[in-house]
Amino acid sequence: VSILTIEDGIFEVKATAGDTHLGGEDFDNRMVNHFVEEFKRKHKKDISQNKRALRRLRTACERAKRTLSSSSQASLEIDSLYEGIDFYTSITRARFEEMCSDLFRGTLEPVEKALRDAKMDKSQIHDIVLVGGSTRIPKIQKLLQDFFNGRDLNKSINPD
Repeated sequence: VSILTIEDGIFEVKATAGDTHLGGEDFDNRMVNHFVEEFKRKHKKDISQNKRALRRLRTACERAKRTLSSSSQASLEIDSLYEGIDFYTSITRARFEEMCSDLFRGTLEPVEKALRDAKMDKSQIHDIVLVGGSTRIPKIQKLLQDFFNGRDLNKSINPD
């Protein structure tokens, strides 16, 4: 998170804050762990030590996470995931948000810290520009919009 002032074409960084330990991979990990447990429940087999199965599951989870940014549900279909067992399942956006709720709550901490460091109030912020792939996640957008009292978020810049 960066807070800048722009006057007469001059950009000045007032504060910057972030959590280098929080990113898209954390959301992926939650989903992977969820589906490892689901596979265990459904098939009585533990894939957590099988690198190939985990890699394939992670790829499917990353895809599902992206799908959930524009749809309310995502399907995972992985043929022969482990010991010849096909794994077909789905996840809703609501379930994804629930399993990542603590991560989502943590996304506002750097925003609050940057405001404190800049000695500014959120009402003094004129434009909120989203940067980074995870800012596509609707829950993150909603948290930011709510934090800034319903203000529109600037999504005109490619987040990547």
